[in-house]
Amino acid sequence: MKKWMARFDAYERLMRLDKPIGILLLLWPTLWALWISGNGHPNKWVIWIFTLGTVLMRSAGCVMNDYADRNFDAHVERTRQRPLATGEVSGKEALALAAALSLLAFCLVLFLNALTIWLSLAALFLAISYPFTKRFVSIPQAYLGIAFGFGIPMAFAAQTGEVPPLAWAMLAANIFWSLAYDTEYAMVDRDDDIKIGIRSTARLFGRFDVAAIMACYVFMLAILGYVGWQLHLAWPWFAGLAVAALIALYHYTLIRNRDRARCFKAFMHNNWLGAAIFAGLVGGYWV
Repeated sequence: MKKWMARFDAYERLMRLDKPIGILLLLWPTLWALWISGNGHPNKWVIWIFTLGTVLMRSAGCVMNDYADRNFDAHVERTRQRPLATGEVSGKEALALAAALSLLAFCLVLFLNALTIWLSLAALFLAISYPFTKRFVSIPQAYLGIAFGFGIPMAFAAQTGEVPPLAWAMLAANIFWSLAYDTEYAMVDRDDDIKIGIRSTARLFGRFDVAAIMACYVFMLAILGYVGWQLHLAWPWFAGLAVAALIALYHYTLIRNRDRARCFKAFMHNNWLGAAIFAGLVGGYWV
């Protein structure tokens, strides 16, 4: 029994179920899209499908990320205790787990329309391929933004049968948000990444990293403001964006000195930024 519990614990940590911040950062933009595409009254069944699918695909993405980094994580202070780095889980087990999670997520999508199913295949490719972009792309956080935001066009497709231009605008906003929070995350590992050759925006932006993060927050909020203006959303939407802007300013106070612990705190705090925007959206439709 203890052996099975230890194995279950290793799989749970491999899927990062003990660290739900990634699920939340993936879920918030999906919920924004579900509420907007549902005109404030999204289909409850679709909400459940997307929520569960988000958990499954984020878990699969974490497994693939650790598989891709299995030869690097042992050399990074923050990741050296991950199950693949310590040998608790084998590479074959990880691939089998990622495949099982992806298959379960795909089964959920089969309850939706054909367009959503086709988009899910693109989402699967993005989730699986992202971990490997850190070897070749200087700005992998932008790729992550597409992967983390692909629930947006899928949400519109599921509820309206099409993907309008505003959906792609929201995806662009999510790319800028991902650039902001994942650069904060990358600032924690910058010294280790330089040693082992992992690319990131923290390395690319160099001494302009803080300015770049704040610019990304500005672009994100400006695009979402444009979306609200186009949809004639009520004042709570813009109030939510204002609160999000204040949260972004708080993040500046955390990252301006590039302290690793405070940069990680800023990354984690982005959950509240996403929540503020969602609260404003729900409030806007309620008003």
